[in-house]
Amino acid sequence: MKLLLQNTAVGLVPLYDSDFDEKRKLKVGQVYQADIKVVRNILFHRKMWAMINTAWALLPERTQNGFRSFEGFRAYLLVSAGFYDLYYSPRLGEYVEMPKSMSFASMDEAEFSECYDRIKDVIWGILSTRRVITQEVFEQYLANF
Repeated sequence: MKLLLQNTAVGLVPLYDSDFDEKRKLKVGQVYQADIKVVRNILFHRKMWAMINTAWALLPERTQNGFRSFEGFRAYLLVSAGFYDLYYSPRLGEYVEMPKSMSFASMDEAEFSECYDRIKDVIWGILSTRRVITQEVFEQYLANF
């Protein structure tokens, strides 16, 4: 059972009616164990994807082709931002950088915020090198997400 709870002065309170209904199933006086996690902000998650999608759309076709696909671009951003794991490839005889997942289960809010900032810097580096847009226009795009 998973519940969304808000911490108040009187204790943890179910956030939504569905959470309240689940909490009512718990027996009074019974001891339960909880794993407390801060829920990631879905709007911030969507902002990250909007930024990546916009950057992809702004890239010249030749640059897009260099990444081969949107998925290749996303992977490049994560690895360049430092969010990757190293795996040994016996076929290649070397270590390979594999991008980490940005899923809610994989990153907490603090790590995701750091990931966002680093990816934003990587995107700006790509766009500025190719003189796609000015930094002011880039910041305006980000403000609109």
